[in-house]
Amino acid sequence: MPTGDVLLLVDESGRVIEWGRPAEELFGWSAEEAVGQSVTALIRELAADGKRRGESFSDAAAVLVKPALRGTSVVWQMLAAGDTMSGQDVAILKAAFTHSPVELHVLDNQLRVVRMSTATGGMPDTPVRHLLGKHFTEACELADSEEETAVAQGVLESGEPVVNRIVHCLKAPGQPARRIQSVSYFRVEDSHGNVVGLVASTVDVTERENAQNRLALLDTVRTQVGHRLNVMDVCWELVEAVVPAFAGIADVEVIEDVVRGEDPPLVPVHGDVLLRRAAFQGPIAGHPVGVVRHLPTGTPFSDVLSDLRPRLVAIEEDSSWLAADPARADVIRRSGAHSLIVAPLALRGHALGVVSFYRHQQEDDPFEEEDVALASAVCTHAALCIDNARQFMREWIIARTVQRRLLPHQPATHATVEISPLHLPAPEGGGAWSDAIALPGARTALIVGDVAGQGIAAAITMGLLRTAVHTLAALDLQPDDLLARLSDTAARLVTARATLPPMDPLNREPLTAGCIIAIYDPVDLTCTIARAGLPEPVAVLPDGTSASLPVPPGPQLAETGNAPFPATTVSLPEGSTLAMGTATLADAVLAPSGPLRPLLDSAATRPLPDLCDDIAHALTDGHPNGESQMLLARTKALPQDRVLTLSLPAGPEAAPIARAATRRQLKAWGMDEETAFTTELIVSELVGNAVRYGAPPLQLRLVLERMLTCEVSDTAASAPQVKHARTIDETGRGLFIIASVAEQWGTRYQARGKTVWAEQPVGVSAERRNGAGRPA
Repeated sequence: MPTGDVLLLVDESGRVIEWGRPAEELFGWSAEEAVGQSVTALIRELAADGKRRGESFSDAAAVLVKPALRGTSVVWQMLAAGDTMSGQDVAILKAAFTHSPVELHVLDNQLRVVRMSTATGGMPDTPVRHLLGKHFTEACELADSEEETAVAQGVLESGEPVVNRIVHCLKAPGQPARRIQSVSYFRVEDSHGNVVGLVASTVDVTERENAQNRLALLDTVRTQVGHRLNVMDVCWELVEAVVPAFAGIADVEVIEDVVRGEDPPLVPVHGDVLLRRAAFQGPIAGHPVGVVRHLPTGTPFSDVLSDLRPRLVAIEEDSSWLAADPARADVIRRSGAHSLIVAPLALRGHALGVVSFYRHQQEDDPFEEEDVALASAVCTHAALCIDNARQFMREWIIARTVQRRLLPHQPATHATVEISPLHLPAPEGGGAWSDAIALPGARTALIVGDVAGQGIAAAITMGLLRTAVHTLAALDLQPDDLLARLSDTAARLVTARATLPPMDPLNREPLTAGCIIAIYDPVDLTCTIARAGLPEPVAVLPDGTSASLPVPPGPQLAETGNAPFPATTVSLPEGSTLAMGTATLADAVLAPSGPLRPLLDSAATRPLPDLCDDIAHALTDGHPNGESQMLLARTKALPQDRVLTLSLPAGPEAAPIARAATRRQLKAWGMDEETAFTTELIVSELVGNAVRYGAPPLQLRLVLERMLTCEVSDTAASAPQVKHARTIDETGRGLFIIASVAEQWGTRYQARGKTVWAEQPVGVSAERRNGAGRPA
């Protein structure tokens, strides 16, 4: 008899309803005799007949019994089996369907349940017999029935098994949370290869998946939170990491002092402490981010800040704490939130803020105790990141404050040069600066410097170097000499850093600094420039043409070795614009092919402040890297009638000639008698020293600008010195007298010789003050 032939069908009451020809051949009874009889009585008679013949029923018939659906009723098929199943096989199947934790479901071609485990957990309150005949997704209460039906149908058609699909079940009444199942599908075929259905196995993996999800969330928080060094940004990173993976709504409130970089308070936090809403993520609008307010007492939020203990709160309509915080209660009601975890942001007993996690959708499971532990771990990591950002914020505030105090608040006004600085600070702060320093003889020193790094260290180093530049500029040094001495100062700072304790961050931080110095002379219309590590300057001439000035590069400040800082002197017509900047502007602005070079080339026809604004806006849109500093300087010529230049003989007659010329020029300028007398005295002593100790040719120059400057030049390289003459000495008092009556005096060295100068305030005669005239 072929294996798999249907012998007979038995209904739910145990009576034969169909009796096939194979059964007639096997058992010897006709259909009329068998149909309607009890299968139990029928088998008993067959067994008795076999006993009388000396054979057992199992020898006569090897059969298989399996359930099948007919309409909405379950019937039992008895089929001929080629090989008799062993007792061990039967025991294994019985154990699998009654005791295995893996739930087995035998499905027909329509995915209806025809047999299932008796120990099923799919619907624990529903008897197995009530589930037979139901669609598989209905019997197992799968949430996405359409998707699972498509997957099972695909296995039925292709024969490719699907293993370990993670699916969610519908939340059953009385259950605290939805179950998660691991489902596998296998196709079943008969001995002829015909598809007869599926076997679906399900395993409850709720605890395992929840544990893995919690670990995954914690890993996400540790990976994504803390990349930024701003307290508010870190809070946004936190809410973006937990919504919707852990909560439907997340609300972060940080103590206001923490946002400003100050130390967080100890616990318990006083009720007067202000908190700022730093971040909010959810489907509805709550309090605006940035709002600062007190936390009302008697709420879970204030309680958490009193003992730093996280709380799991079930939200009910009659919860008393909702009345204490009406604004928050309104947001909670509108969102439909039903479960809440309030966790502290705390570090070493100091409170930084509080985080509220809400679940609001009805299909969302309420929080469990395990979720409280997860929320605490998330907030612990977030608190560490917020505290790092707080400390950085404090250092940034200090650094910016130091930098602002050390930089000039407003550019100084100069009669012979128009100054317009551009400073774009980096978010972390930096060490870039620019200066314009008035020098004797109506000259101006233009400086741009940059200290690499950020924070307080860069700002303080910038301040030290800027102070050194001002001190060295007072010595009236040439740009190359000034840079060399500035580099020596920076080298001493490097040496001082090396002596710091090994744990001091400055001990390991290199000092990298650059500087460019240009000295503009409005009388000769020349500019002498030297640079250390910064880009070439650019000159925009009055006719609109521009060019990078060929200033040889010098080494960075404080570099080892004795490399010089070569200086270059160029002519700059009146109305030229000189642009000097830090390395961050080299490619974008100063380079001939830079995208913003056309803006710079328009300097000849535009006000410098407007040009700086346009460049700043363009650089901001392009997000420049690091701090940027640029100085624009438009040159002016000193009127010729403000300068007296006179060549002098090398003999004793030089002093009277110089005094007479000075007297005439001061009268033309309208100087008062006191200024005229002092100036004649200074000129007489300077010329006398040049005749006695200098070398011809000699030259006198008077310059009238903000100060009255007297200069005497000669070709000797010897330096003048102030002597303290004794009472009986007849000479040696010249420079002492000059130092006594002048505002300041000094010596400036050129390629050939030197210039000794003295400055004094301008004193206008009464006639000039009364409006009869003014200095030409």
